[in-house]
Amino acid sequence: MYRLASFHNKQSAKLCKINISDFLYLIKTIKMNIKPFAMAMAILVSSVTCCAQNTAPAIIEDFKPSELNQPGQLYPMVNSQGYARFKIIAPSADSVKVSLGLGGRGGTRLKQQADSSWMGTTEGPMDEGFHYYNVNVDGGKFNDPGALNFYGSIRWESGIEIPAHDQDFYALKNVPHGHVQQVLFPSPSTNTSRRAFVYTPPGYQNDNKKNYPVLYLQHGWGEDETAWSNQGHANLIMDNMIAEGKIEPFIIVMTYGMTNTARWGKIREFKMDTFQTVLTDELIPYVDANFRTIAKQSHRAMAGLSMGGMETHTITLNKPDVFSYYALLSGGIYTPEEIKNHSKLKLIFLSCGSKESPDRIKDATAALKKEGFNVVSYISENTAHEFLTWRRSLKELAPLLFK
Repeated sequence: MYRLASFHNKQSAKLCKINISDFLYLIKTIKMNIKPFAMAMAILVSSVTCCAQNTAPAIIEDFKPSELNQPGQLYPMVNSQGYARFKIIAPSADSVKVSLGLGGRGGTRLKQQADSSWMGTTEGPMDEGFHYYNVNVDGGKFNDPGALNFYGSIRWESGIEIPAHDQDFYALKNVPHGHVQQVLFPSPSTNTSRRAFVYTPPGYQNDNKKNYPVLYLQHGWGEDETAWSNQGHANLIMDNMIAEGKIEPFIIVMTYGMTNTARWGKIREFKMDTFQTVLTDELIPYVDANFRTIAKQSHRAMAGLSMGGMETHTITLNKPDVFSYYALLSGGIYTPEEIKNHSKLKLIFLSCGSKESPDRIKDATAALKKEGFNVVSYISENTAHEFLTWRRSLKELAPLLFK
């Protein structure tokens, strides 16, 4: 065989090159014998054809401003393929990079333009849904002045939304809307007042005799109690499903899940027992006293994404008489041994993105079903550890609650 072409993959770009020494050998072969020449030409044509087939598709220039931009700002932009394009005004900078994802992993280097601005487009399409990002200018970390900010990675980060093909379920529609209100509840155990956001469904204010079940819904590491409303659109998901008659209305309570500082990679230093006290001994009694809830274990659920799933897992195991519905969204699994004595448990819900660990979820679900537990699993297609996974998970979970 004649090795006339080699291929390498650098991220999503496919590149092709011909080795010079091999090419010279080809020329020598042509002079010696016509048959090897024919063979060599066939290999060469095949290599070029393969190279052409592996070339990345051209970027479609139908970019539009991201829906999460500051008012009147054109950048960042997204196109129909899921590419993102950024523009940063930093005329005196030597280098500018956009770091994408939770914690700023991955990135796109921008190039300085004739007008001294810096521009660049992601090397490949991004997953659909919401993404955090920040801008690195000469080694310093900043937020993009063109984008709205969202709390993640224990700081306010810029946000960008890649339109999803199934975004209708969390879209803002002309339907009756519930209310998301901030409350401050006393927390003697932490010697302060702590904050929570409470979603009450449409019609809550109009019927003073109706009481509602409650879902306690936790955010992930580095986020706070604003995440499920701002990044997750939990209130819009609920409004739309209630309007479509797909779920019975219920209250959602979202509170800050950190009671001590836990740095990235040091999550085991988080004091779970302290937060457990805040949730079960302080927040739940406050909500039951100040909102029209059905204050029973049978009408109370707990769910969380990522670190919030870890909190849910631990607290539901420690406090089996508080919740009847358990949901871990990219937040681990339960084993039959852990919950063998949870006689009042009505539902376990396990989910993750298809780019995470779906086999683990499927195996855990099978093991729990084998032991007779009511368990439902959900895998979000073509998503990873990100908010579209969790938006979809909430959509699948909500109709299963409080049956």
